[in-house]
Amino acid sequence: MAAAPHHVDLTVTDLETSVDFYHQVLTELGFERVPVNLGDAPCWEIRDDPVFGIALHRARSTARHDRYAAGLHHLAFRARSKAQVDRFFRFLTARGIEILDAPAEYQYTPGYYAVFFADPDGLKLELVYEPA
Repeated sequence: MAAAPHHVDLTVTDLETSVDFYHQVLTELGFERVPVNLGDAPCWEIRDDPVFGIALHRARSTARHDRYAAGLHHLAFRARSKAQVDRFFRFLTARGIEILDAPAEYQYTPGYYAVFFADPDGLKLELVYEPA
């Protein structure tokens, strides 16, 4: 079996605002908030096989995320269908979450259908459907 990601830890400038944002978004995507012993780092997991988690940590700086600096460019989540991408887009817009690119087919691979949005620090996030 190939190695798969286990978790991602993100740094955020305003922990309370980001906890609210990520709780809404990750819960909608099927994650559950889990009790972990990481100090001030709230964590959510999706309990598929394999398990994957996301945790938040307070940033030392107040600078917003720059996806073209060294480090993470963006984080993508896999959708089960185009309809899920469309429903999620409506969920995002109903909550006033910043949309970077509306749902559309993108030329990355045949049938690649995604919506791109931003977290409170400007980190680019994506929900993508790719046919098998």
